[in-house]
Amino acid sequence: MGKAKAERRLKDNEAQAVARTLRVSPQKLNLVAALIRGKKVDRALADLTFSRKRIADTVKKTLESAIANAENNHDLDVDQLIVAEAYVGKSITMKRFHARGRGRASRIEKPFSHLTIVVREVEANGEAA
Repeated sequence: MGKAKAERRLKDNEAQAVARTLRVSPQKLNLVAALIRGKKVDRALADLTFSRKRIADTVKKTLESAIANAENNHDLDVDQLIVAEAYVGKSITMKRFHARGRGRASRIEKPFSHLTIVVREVEANGEAA
């Protein structure tokens, strides 16, 4: 007697991967996520490989995970995948203090982010399957 299995939130032609608690601000991560939104996965991987942003390697790993989930768990064709969604969420923020002059201190905030990438299989004519 366990509880019933939850319904799948995504469509049958979609797969996702989530990277949690990435040590980068959501604003900076969203710049890299915007770089790959709506592109075919092979083009998105190439863009992330040659991006000069520090977090691009982690985004690439997450995209590769989403591709692997699509191929292995949902039997989707890798050559027909596009990055349907890539969105960023706020996570925790570490609070630190920085010593200033005259015995004062100022607050330093070190934000973390979550990244979710959804890939979708499209047909050859560009329409969703």
